[in-house]
Amino acid sequence: MKKTLDTDFYDAFVEQNAAFLGSVNLVNTKSPTSAEDLLAALTKNNDRLRALNLNKKEWQKLFQFVLLKGSQVAPMQPNHSFTPDSIATLFQFMIESLHSDHKLRILEMGSGTGNLGEYLLVNLNREIDYVGFEVDDLLLDLSASISEVIGTEATFMQVDAVQSQLMEAVDVVIADLPIGFYPDIQTAQTFQVGLKEGHTFAHHLMIEEAMKYLKESGFAIFLAPSDLLTSSQAPQLKEWLTHHAHLAAVVTLPEGLFKHDSKAIYLIKKTATDNNPTFVYPIDQFTDRERIQDFMNAFQKNVK
Repeated sequence: MKKTLDTDFYDAFVEQNAAFLGSVNLVNTKSPTSAEDLLAALTKNNDRLRALNLNKKEWQKLFQFVLLKGSQVAPMQPNHSFTPDSIATLFQFMIESLHSDHKLRILEMGSGTGNLGEYLLVNLNREIDYVGFEVDDLLLDLSASISEVIGTEATFMQVDAVQSQLMEAVDVVIADLPIGFYPDIQTAQTFQVGLKEGHTFAHHLMIEEAMKYLKESGFAIFLAPSDLLTSSQAPQLKEWLTHHAHLAAVVTLPEGLFKHDSKAIYLIKKTATDNNPTFVYPIDQFTDRERIQDFMNAFQKNVK
C-alpha cells in the first residue's frame, strides 16, 4: 500500500485499517491497474484476517507488533513513539491497585498511536470511559482506526493538551509525556510551573494541566524523564507540587529501555495534604519476575 499509494508507512497503516472496516480510498494510486491489483490483494488478505476471529487482546498485541515493525522501517520522532506493553502493564497494575470502582473515567494527554490507551481498554476488567487528547492529525487517525478495528469504546479529540478544555472530571489521567519546550511563551507563563523568561518544558505544563481534570480523589500516572525532579526547571515543578499535589510514587525503569532518555513512572495524587513519604522503587529489568512481584507487593503495601 505504501508503494502503490506513494505515501508513508503510517498513512498506509490507516488505509489498511479503513480497508478492513470496508472503506478504502485508492484515488491516489498511480494507475487504475495498480489500484485494481491493490484492491484484490487487500480483499484477499483482509478476508484471511477476518477468518482468524481475533479477540480484543489479540488485536491489541497484533497492532503493537505492527507499530514495532513500523518503527524499524519508518522511525518516528521520539515523542511520537508508541508506549510498549511492558510500561502499560505497570500503569494497569497501579490503576487496579488504587481504584476499585467498576466504572472508571480515564483521560490520556497526548494519546499518540493509542497503544497505551488500547492496552488499558482491553485489559482493565471494568467499564471505562476513555478520552484521548492528541494534536497530531496522523496519530489521531491512526489511533482512532486502531480502536475501531479492535472494537473498543474510545473518544479522541484533536487538541493541544496544554490548552484547557471543558469536560467532565476524570478518575485517572495517564500520559507518556512528550519531552521538549512548549513554543507559546505567553501561555506557559499563565502556569505556576511556567518560567518568567524563556521556554518552559511542555511536560511540566501538562503535569500541572492534568490536575485540573482530576476529581478530588483522582490521580495521574506519567511516563517522564528520570531527571524530572533534578532538571534545570525542577524547582518550579517541586514548588507547585508542594501546594497542589502529592508525589506518591516514583518507579525508575531499566537503563537502555528507551533509545534517547532514561525514564521513570511518576504517580501523582490530587492532594496537598498527604504526608506519606514518596514510594521509590527501581526496576532493573522486566524479565526478572521475582523483582516485578516484589515491586507489586511493596507498592500495594506502601501506596494507598
